[in-house]
Amino acid sequence: MSNITYYTEEGLKKLKEELHEMETVQRPAISQQIAEARDKGDLSENAEYDAAKEAQGHLEAKIAKLKDVIANARIIDDSEIDPSKVYILSTVKIKNTSNGMEMVYTLVAENEADLKEKKISVESPIGKGLLGKSVGEIADIETPNGIMKFEVIEITR
Repeated sequence: MSNITYYTEEGLKKLKEELHEMETVQRPAISQQIAEARDKGDLSENAEYDAAKEAQGHLEAKIAKLKDVIANARIIDDSEIDPSKVYILSTVKIKNTSNGMEMVYTLVAENEADLKEKKISVESPIGKGLLGKSVGEIADIETPNGIMKFEVIEITR
């Protein structure tokens, strides 16, 4: 069964670039290592050959997985998203109701999450809790330290 995942155009482009780099740079480099190790003689006791073959297996698995992700990726058309509620690609300003601290996050797909850029995954506890909320609503987010309450202050695109 396929897992459809949603990406921004930028996020999908990064995945395709990563796949291209694996296929055109890393794959030939590993093939070269295997050839060099093979030229050294007896393969039954050649640790370099074994290591290169193992690296090749790992790379091919990563390539196959990435191809599957790309094949099942869908680009999000944010023009069709209701701007009055929090959805993927929404930038939302929230306030922690217990301490008054305000934060601004953009909700993105799992693979695009980057806390330094204030991009959180819709799969994260905060992301899941905010989905579908409107301005003024309170999101109850379950954390290891208990339930935290965040008020949605503003939603932008």
